[in-house]
Amino acid sequence: MLFNYANDEFINSISKAINELKNENVIDRIWKKDHTVWGNSPTEISNRLGWLDCTLVTRKSSDEMKLFVNEIRKEGFTQALLFGMGGSSLAPEVFRLVFGVKEGYLDLSIVDSTHPEAILSKAEKFPPEKTLYIVSTKSGGTVETISFMKYFYNYALSKLGKEKVGKHFIAITDPGSGLEQMAKELSFRKIFLNDPNIGGRFSALSLFGIVPAALLGVDIEKLLVGADNEIIFSRKSGDKTDQNNSAKFGLILGALAKAGKDKLTLTTSPQLKAFGAWIEQLVAESTGKAGKGILPIDLEELLSPEFYSDDRVFVYMKLKNESSDQNKIDALKKAGFPVIEFEFDDIYYLGKEIFIWEFATAVAGWALCIQPFDQPNVEQAKVIARKIIKDYQEKGKLVIPSPALVEDNIKIISELKIDKLQNALPSFLKECKSGINYVVLQAYLNPTQENLMLLQKLRTSIQKKYKVATASGFGPRFLHSTGQLHKGDSGNGYFIQFISDVKIDLAIPDNAGDEKSSISFGVLIKAQAFGDRQALLDNKRRVITFDLGTNASKELEKIRI
Repeated sequence: MLFNYANDEFINSISKAINELKNENVIDRIWKKDHTVWGNSPTEISNRLGWLDCTLVTRKSSDEMKLFVNEIRKEGFTQALLFGMGGSSLAPEVFRLVFGVKEGYLDLSIVDSTHPEAILSKAEKFPPEKTLYIVSTKSGGTVETISFMKYFYNYALSKLGKEKVGKHFIAITDPGSGLEQMAKELSFRKIFLNDPNIGGRFSALSLFGIVPAALLGVDIEKLLVGADNEIIFSRKSGDKTDQNNSAKFGLILGALAKAGKDKLTLTTSPQLKAFGAWIEQLVAESTGKAGKGILPIDLEELLSPEFYSDDRVFVYMKLKNESSDQNKIDALKKAGFPVIEFEFDDIYYLGKEIFIWEFATAVAGWALCIQPFDQPNVEQAKVIARKIIKDYQEKGKLVIPSPALVEDNIKIISELKIDKLQNALPSFLKECKSGINYVVLQAYLNPTQENLMLLQKLRTSIQKKYKVATASGFGPRFLHSTGQLHKGDSGNGYFIQFISDVKIDLAIPDNAGDEKSSISFGVLIKAQAFGDRQALLDNKRRVITFDLGTNASKELEKIRI
């Protein structure tokens, strides 16, 4: 780790923080799993520290995983489709996109969008005869994951028949979860039970990440050894604290956030691009609460220094001998921005880096006086969404707010008075201040490449005009990632929602194996969007919603600043 920031006052604050860390014996207390490092109550701390022992616990399942993967390959499976949200899906996605697929192993894709067109696309691309379906949820009751499971179970059942369908499904979950029981009742071929003392966003090196990685052909032992090497250094305390890069990294992040540099801007080598999404959840959900927060900025276009304000810190992660963005990073350092650099010897350095970020996040929580292992605001949006769904089931229609303006096939829902479409965003962002505020694009749309590029284009134009940090995500995926921070931090965000009508809807079976359905994916994603909108408003956040109708991509192009 290289840290570049020539600011004497800040360097002094880091020295003070290191001394405080030593005096309070924080490192040793973390490794003793002492909950008082972060709070007086052990609730959601003592039972969330299993990630510290993750490599040891995961290795206990090594033989079981190897036998399973060999069995799957011999039976001719060539693809895997994983249903999961947040911590259950992000690490597998990173492993797929960073490592690729080893010859003879299974290609893996993730289902984490409730948009029916996205789900239908996956069903068409993954023939059940060759596909292993992975149902991955810690709690065993995540509404999106279980809905995916029920839909694809019925889909596979129609193609494979009752005798074969169970052999195409496996579960990764905690012991005693609702999913474990369902998997037994539906005769899943395999149930992997994870250490229950690991929170979802800290589970990358547990079975939630490692079973999918093994199916891809990743060398699991090599990945875990990298983490082990960092674990050794993360135990160093007292006079050896200077050798503990993970702890020092966490202190730096915490001190920068306290100094107002709380927009953690991530830049990577092309092959490491996917890693930012995993970091985004880990940091945002861990630190975004109690009126505080470190906001990770992932996939924002890297611009020249004049487009940034003094609320930024940059983290540059690159593979050895790759330096595509080095000139831009050097320009930022020269302009006086704090920059932290990590160089990967090879892609297996990822195991080491995962643990660095986990330990640093835990230390940053201590530095900020935050409990990093809970997510107190996540349930808010879920509760409201459930109420919207219940009303739909009773009344036969969604009860949603009336638009402030309808123009050119676009409905705008806002607390502001909007006179015309072209003034909507300028009016909404009128008081957005560089160095303080940030803007988030929340797209409850089909996560196609076209929609992604249109959102990125709008995002960059906002970044350049207002010189503020910008983030973008597809819903409901981000609800399990940055959603906690959006509602739990100091309230400086501006939230721009995009929703659409669906051209083709899909029914969610009430039970796997039965045709009866009381809700569709089209209803679910709308309920999630409006549930989150109301939760943001209840927390006094600024929100504007654009309903793009049935042709989202065409209408999205009309939204400009």
